[in-house]
Amino acid sequence: MKGLSLFLGCVVPNRYPGIEMATKLCLAKLDIDCVDLESASCCPAPGVFRSFDRTTWLTLASRNIVLSEQKERDMLTICNGCFSTLEDANRSIKHDEGSKEEVNKHLRKIGREIKGDIDVRHIIEYLYQEHGPEKIASFVEKQLDIRVAVHYGCHLIKPTKDRELGNFERPAFFDELVTALGATSVDYPDKMACCGAGGGVRSAMKEKSLGMTRAKLSRIEETGVDCIVNSCPFCHMQLDAGQTEIKEMNGPDFNIPVLHYTQLLGLALGFPPEMLGIDTDIEKNRTLTDLLDQQN
Repeated sequence: MKGLSLFLGCVVPNRYPGIEMATKLCLAKLDIDCVDLESASCCPAPGVFRSFDRTTWLTLASRNIVLSEQKERDMLTICNGCFSTLEDANRSIKHDEGSKEEVNKHLRKIGREIKGDIDVRHIIEYLYQEHGPEKIASFVEKQLDIRVAVHYGCHLIKPTKDRELGNFERPAFFDELVTALGATSVDYPDKMACCGAGGGVRSAMKEKSLGMTRAKLSRIEETGVDCIVNSCPFCHMQLDAGQTEIKEMNGPDFNIPVLHYTQLLGLALGFPPEMLGIDTDIEKNRTLTDLLDQQN
């Protein structure tokens, strides 16, 4: 198995550095060989660049992939959107010689060339396929006796023809990684619905975007879960900061903690919340951390 290089994307280092810390702590604890991918740029965003200019999108994505090729490591993403761009671009390079030559024509101007000899992995897909829930469970130091609403997000499972993780109408792989930590994954209506942020909707139609988020949060709230767990920092931002934005628009105060999977995993591996970017000064997160403290 190849070592990995960690592609952070844009949202994590700029908005949620705690997710970066949680990811690195978890990878080290699980003894996974992963290094930083230096000099990487935006993936770039699949719902924007690819829609307007495929060659530019593919070339920018390929430049990032080349950085990992030069390290002879597979690329690890912690964002659904980054995974979609980089995995789709990598597949195009591997299976479309015309696209590969077109991209390399541009990359040679900066002294680089893409070969198509590594794979792009998403951390959820990687942990599930290469380690599995049982192995993850063997590392758990603190069983998380909490109720969790899992949010898969769109790009982790779509398009179905290009993803290889089972039934995409009712997937279970993410839920299994959550239950491996001792938590209960609670089913809820519209579980596979979009968070409302993707495809430029959040930027172009904020009110419509938050309407979708409000609908999903309402469904989740009805189940009485202790937190929402996602695998994408953009979904994370929409479901987390979106709660504040909805309240400011005279909507309901959902007050539901939102965690990236690596943060939930970090809690189960024994790391304190403050090391994982789970702000204990925020009321909704304090409720979760207090619950976990009571279980000690």
